[in-house]
Amino acid sequence: MSERTHFQKSRDRLNMKLVITLLIFVSAISILLAIGIGPVSVPPKIVAAILGDRIPILTAILPKEWTELDAHIVMQLRLPRVLLGMIVGASLSVTGVAMQALVRNPLADPFILGVSSGASATATLGMLFGVFHFFGRYSLAISAFLGAAITIIIVYSISRVRGRINITQLLLTGVVTAMIMDAITKIITLHAPNALGLHNAAFWMSGSLAGAKWGYLQLPFIVMLVCIIVLMINYRSLNALLFGEETAGTLGINVNRMQKLLILIASLLAGVTIAVSGAIGFVGLIAPHITRLLIGSDHRRVLPVSAFLGGILVVWTDVVARIIVAPEELPIGLLTAIIGGPFFIWLLKRNTRF
Repeated sequence: MSERTHFQKSRDRLNMKLVITLLIFVSAISILLAIGIGPVSVPPKIVAAILGDRIPILTAILPKEWTELDAHIVMQLRLPRVLLGMIVGASLSVTGVAMQALVRNPLADPFILGVSSGASATATLGMLFGVFHFFGRYSLAISAFLGAAITIIIVYSISRVRGRINITQLLLTGVVTAMIMDAITKIITLHAPNALGLHNAAFWMSGSLAGAKWGYLQLPFIVMLVCIIVLMINYRSLNALLFGEETAGTLGINVNRMQKLLILIASLLAGVTIAVSGAIGFVGLIAPHITRLLIGSDHRRVLPVSAFLGGILVVWTDVVARIIVAPEELPIGLLTAIIGGPFFIWLLKRNTRF
């Protein structure tokens, strides 16, 4: 290895450490500020004190300057919601990275295989008619995940040709399956037994973090962490896939195995995310592209950076969603669509420009 190459790699590692450190800092500040913003505001100093009071070493040191209402708002309402926003944003961003590598198209997003439509169909069925009530308080999350899982099994089964995944058939099957599931969802909503249930279903399908609970954090976080680690281990394979299946094959990559792994990871991440937050679109499209504009296309860098950016994006979009028409709130999916729509059009025009 030449001295120049060694220097370049050292500089890249240093820059990456700096970028990750900066993103961790911005994420922490975003969490601290976002917890305090809402119809009832809590100053950042009080938020920090309440959080610090949960650390045994600091409990005896920090002055108790907050009320029980402040503690309840921070610990039971806002903190789980903000943390869920970070997890959901990171999961959607990583799913977007995986899907874009799979189909070799920078305009692919996490829901391109119809996962969100399948989740919406079963979740709506559960909310309006109580079909999955026996799952208890997790009935909504479990019903949405079941719909996502059923959809991806159908899409994956149809897209296999002679034991291999045909990417074109995968995309077309995803689009058609999504249309079928959307039609089923509309049939279910047209027969809604009451207006309140219909409103709740429409709000959930638009994407929201309003129902965040501490019990909803563990599974999405574990799934996100495991999937990111698996993708990071296979970052060279992801880089190779961008050059096409034949080129990746000549580089020693098992393309068929890698495609199956990406479908599994993307479906698992998208399904679990939709189960706890509804369908929040465009995050998986925006965050990976911003990341590539900033640091290039090496997946060893793209995966962690896009995860942080996606989390920060969802957290602040959720802040806007809950204050723009306070004390009511907008579904976060509507705001990400308003932001992501023009961004998608810009990407489309940019990619077709000669």
